[in-house]
Amino acid sequence: MCDFTGQLAGAGATRWMAAFGAEIIRVEDPARLGKWDVLRGTSPFVDERRGHEFGGCFNNHNVEKLGITLNLRTDKGKELLTELIAECDAVTENFAAGVLERLGFGYDRLREIKPDILYVSNCGFGHAGPYRKYKTWGPIVQACCGLTFTSGLPDMPSAGWGYSYMDHHGGNFMAMAIMAGLIHRSRTGEGQWIDMSCTDAGATMLGPAVLDYTVNGRPLRRDGMPYSNRGQFPAMAPHGIYEADGHDAWLALAARDESDWQTIAKLMGIDDRRFADLAGRLAHEDDLDDAVRAWTSTRDRFEAAAELQAVGVPAAGVAKPVDRVDNDANTEAWGLWPTVTHGEMGRVRVDGIPAHFSDTDWVLERGGPLLGQHNRQILGGLLGYSDADLADMAAEGVI
Repeated sequence: MCDFTGQLAGAGATRWMAAFGAEIIRVEDPARLGKWDVLRGTSPFVDERRGHEFGGCFNNHNVEKLGITLNLRTDKGKELLTELIAECDAVTENFAAGVLERLGFGYDRLREIKPDILYVSNCGFGHAGPYRKYKTWGPIVQACCGLTFTSGLPDMPSAGWGYSYMDHHGGNFMAMAIMAGLIHRSRTGEGQWIDMSCTDAGATMLGPAVLDYTVNGRPLRRDGMPYSNRGQFPAMAPHGIYEADGHDAWLALAARDESDWQTIAKLMGIDDRRFADLAGRLAHEDDLDDAVRAWTSTRDRFEAAAELQAVGVPAAGVAKPVDRVDNDANTEAWGLWPTVTHGEMGRVRVDGIPAHFSDTDWVLERGGPLLGQHNRQILGGLLGYSDADLADMAAEGVI
């Protein structure tokens, strides 16, 4: 694949492909040191070293990919890209709408180069419609599509999330789009342009809220709503995140049915006739939460979760990053944080893939590419240019 993706909404998609063996050839601009992707050279860092080769997120998002440099301001750079595309199955990018077209490589041109090419683009609002010119980041996508509106507490502003949820899911949706296009091509021999709108991808996750309004006429924001910690589809009470003992310590629990509630009430010593059935608990949910909180707030989150689990109630201590990354036996057994070798940073731990295949599992061993690291392998080995040719092109600012 000829890959122009960056950040996570794009690079996260081709990362999946690379992990399962696809040869992803990442194309970067030597004049800007690859920094159209703002994550190249930005924190987190493994040590005191800084520069365009030391961006921790860039490395994480681009493991197992190959990297070349092409200056597309030059005629020779465009010639090299044309030759590369002719050798590839797909071209992937998440530029703002129209950028690749302005560079001279829109879909019509790609088809001239290779008639069965698969072209997958992923931008904020897609390439059609009145919003095509707008640019987005994950949090903007979340706000525009409606996801942020669904998250919060009663009578308070929308909370959103503390990270770019749609950068992650944008990459996941794009990976599915790439695979669907490749399956179609393998069956028919036909390429096509798959144009993805990251905002519309986010809107597909609004199902229950949209259905409730269109069928029942209930807006999401009404008295007591939204209450993101509480269970509504189906209704459960108690259901939420409760304070535990310690700084910023929390416990999640849910009463799925009357049996769960009776077990919780017995364990916590809650004896209140108002809570005798689900209707009563829902009618007095604030008081119910206070009663549960009186028990949880005096206990360690993990010890409290273990007590609840021991009597069959679903519960978990809310994990902080260090809990999941460094101190979780199941995560370690799963192998979710493999270590790769990066050309400058050395051995670095990265995100794994949350799915294991029994026969053809993913492999993540090589770190993200250094700038132009594989010019010789791709431009020389694949396209046939000599070392002297590469030296001349480097001197001329082409690569």
